[in-house]
Amino acid sequence: MKDKKLEKPKPLRKISNKKITPKPPKFNVMWLYAVVIATFIGVAYFSGNNGGAQIDFKRFETEMLNQHDVDYLVAYKSGDLVVAEVHIKKDSLKKPQYADINKTQHAFGVSPDDPQYSFTAASFESLQQAVNNAEKNIPDPQKTAIKFVQRESLLSNGLVQGVVMIVLIAAVWIFIMRRMTGGSGGGPGGQIFNIGKSKATLFDKEAQVSVTFNDVAGLEEAKQEVMEIVDFLRNPKKYTNLGGKIPKGALLVGSPGTGKTLLAKAVAGEAQVPFFSLSGSDFVEMFVGVGASRVRDLFRQAKDKAPCIIFIDEIDAIGRARGKNNMVGGNDERENTLNQLLVEMDGFGTDSGIIILAATNRPDVLDSALLRPGRFDRQVSIDKPDLIGREQIFKVHLKPVKLAEGVDAKKLSAQTPGFAGAEIANVCNEAALIAARKNKEAVDMQDFQDAIDRVIGGLEKKNKIISPEEKRIVAYHEAGHAIAGWFLEHADPLVKVSIVPRGVAALGYAQYLPKEQFLYTIEQLEDGMCMTLGGRVAEDITFGKISTGAQNDLERITKLAYAMVTIYGMNAKVGNVSFNDAQGEYQFNKPYSEKTSQLIDEEVRNQINVIYERTKTLLTEKRDGLEKLATKLLEKEILFQSDLEEILGKRPFDTRTTYDEFVNGTPDSNQEPAAQSLVHEGVGDHSGTFNRNPEEKEANADKE
Repeated sequence: MKDKKLEKPKPLRKISNKKITPKPPKFNVMWLYAVVIATFIGVAYFSGNNGGAQIDFKRFETEMLNQHDVDYLVAYKSGDLVVAEVHIKKDSLKKPQYADINKTQHAFGVSPDDPQYSFTAASFESLQQAVNNAEKNIPDPQKTAIKFVQRESLLSNGLVQGVVMIVLIAAVWIFIMRRMTGGSGGGPGGQIFNIGKSKATLFDKEAQVSVTFNDVAGLEEAKQEVMEIVDFLRNPKKYTNLGGKIPKGALLVGSPGTGKTLLAKAVAGEAQVPFFSLSGSDFVEMFVGVGASRVRDLFRQAKDKAPCIIFIDEIDAIGRARGKNNMVGGNDERENTLNQLLVEMDGFGTDSGIIILAATNRPDVLDSALLRPGRFDRQVSIDKPDLIGREQIFKVHLKPVKLAEGVDAKKLSAQTPGFAGAEIANVCNEAALIAARKNKEAVDMQDFQDAIDRVIGGLEKKNKIISPEEKRIVAYHEAGHAIAGWFLEHADPLVKVSIVPRGVAALGYAQYLPKEQFLYTIEQLEDGMCMTLGGRVAEDITFGKISTGAQNDLERITKLAYAMVTIYGMNAKVGNVSFNDAQGEYQFNKPYSEKTSQLIDEEVRNQINVIYERTKTLLTEKRDGLEKLATKLLEKEILFQSDLEEILGKRPFDTRTTYDEFVNGTPDSNQEPAAQSLVHEGVGDHSGTFNRNPEEKEANADKE
């Protein structure tokens, strides 16, 4: 067999020693616009013949006409005046006095036939008369010829003016449009031609997010759900081999400040896939069809980057239920946007590999088609953190703070029931600011106590001028709350009471630390109402008159009384019925008759009257303690639980607060803490509400 001839290896290409010349910069068309505009400006400036140097008639007469240097004049109408151009004789131009004229003509290339000087006159007749009078005074008179002509400048021509204006307007329009469309490329950042483009921010390998799951504390169950979604995209075969399908989407539901967006940021930081982030309001625009166009563009980009995650924050901006409160205009556009989103999420031609994350604190207003499985397969509930969760969140936010000895995250979490993650972050920041204001080297527990008071009750205003009579009323009012809470078994025990003004118009402040719980009995709610009415009753039995300080107290007990009768079925006459209107279905038509409505009003009034008399009996029996506590408040302004024990004795009940159980002992493992602190403050501030629904976990505030 014939051997194959080996091919000779090709020599390496010789590298040239020639210097690589850099590419010249791209031609910018804006320079062309500038040249065109400058050309027209030059034409306007130099239009017509050169008029020469401007002089007055006196100089013309003495230096030129009397010296017989004038060859002739050319006169023409210019506006309301007559312009006379002076042409000097060529022989006379050699005189020294015209040397500047010669230099100018040479420098600018002006023809010697052009005029050297010019002056103005009121009219042709006055010009002729002035020249004739000047010539009479010359010893050897010479008749100067005056040529009267009709002359127009180039820009005085209507056609030329129109062309100039069109060119200028076109240049300005092109400049503005190029600026608004994001430069010469007209990229996706444009505002006019690219208005239908998606505004989503893409996070990929080049634009990483620094937040990870380690920065998310207190949301263990929700974090596990979201981590599983990230794992779906990383290892899809692990789930598809068993016949499972990757979820299409997950909806993060929770109160404001609980960490929905933070959890989404952690997903962006942990996921090894592209992450698109935008808000529901980014789809909303005044132009028709823009929202649906942006949805299509978003999913087109996502399909190009698949597998990927899309995060839509505040999805209720476009996801509200269709057909309710329908109005012509913007509502139709929002519904079109929602329809397009529904089709893209699970339509006829839907592709896999795209997972939708969305967040909202209003799941009740979302359209049912958006919530069905196949679009949002999972709804991840992100509640306010419990005791253990708050401790973990405190540990995260305390890391950058320079702490003094004795600062315990466990104690801080027990003292902040009902606080969301954002409020805990605010407490840590306020504590650091307070410590810095006091020139401390580190932040101690007292700074955190002041920060908690600041977050709950508002800014302390020690310099607020209050009359002694008002201060006495506030002291007895707060003492009434404290006495009622101290001697009622199911009321929340007091931690701190103060008559130092706080907030906008709050004149008093009292903090209670309840036992965290989900369910409330009738006895617990009634004891809470008694404690809420303690301030109004204390004013009544002490001064024989009442003030406006109980306005917020009355709001809270009224809401709670109506909730007990109409929602919780805690009234014998009305019965075991519930008229809870969470979906807004009873906005115009009540689900009960006028007779039942009247019965509800009567039962609410009777219940509040019974609670009022019960509270009045209690405070009358404890009148001595009320007087001592109010006197001590006027003296010290701030009292703590230890001061109440010294004045009133030990609380006559063995129940322990969540704080005692968690800090000093082991809490009940079967109980999931969830309630909140109760705060009393001063006159006129109406921001607080009592637990109208005990299942709601919001910070309570009672403001007198």
